[in-house]
Amino acid sequence: STAAKFEWMYPVHKEFGVLAFLIGAIALIVRRGSALPHHPAGLAAWEIILSNMVQYAMLALAIVVPLMGYAMSSSFTQSDGVPFFVTDLPELLPGNDHAFALFAVAHKTLAYTLLALVVLHVMGVLKHRFLDRGRAADVLRRML
Repeated sequence: STAAKFEWMYPVHKEFGVLAFLIGAIALIVRRGSALPHHPAGLAAWEIILSNMVQYAMLALAIVVPLMGYAMSSSFTQSDGVPFFVTDLPELLPGNDHAFALFAVAHKTLAYTLLALVVLHVMGVLKHRFLDRGRAADVLRRML
């Protein structure tokens, strides 16, 4: 029902969006300070480049998508706040329905872009695991 959507689903969506932002920020910090395992020897140069680009894009979008959601919620003139489990986050942007509409388009477009990149990434892992000959290109061990 519409009431459940606004009373339960949106607040939970916002809470998990803030949580996703925090996890994305921590992942970015950890990744910047950690040495990554080497790529498997069986990967072509273009596969390594594509893998790195997708990984960095996913990390960036894990931060940007929740920020766009926060900006969207914060700029909505009839906003009921941005809950985060036991507290409410301050709304830092002034209410502006035009800005809200722009943030809404950005949030939705970037979220679907992130989803597409996750699917691409998983397809790449499955390709290397099951379709490539031998273990020289298996990236699953590197990921785990």
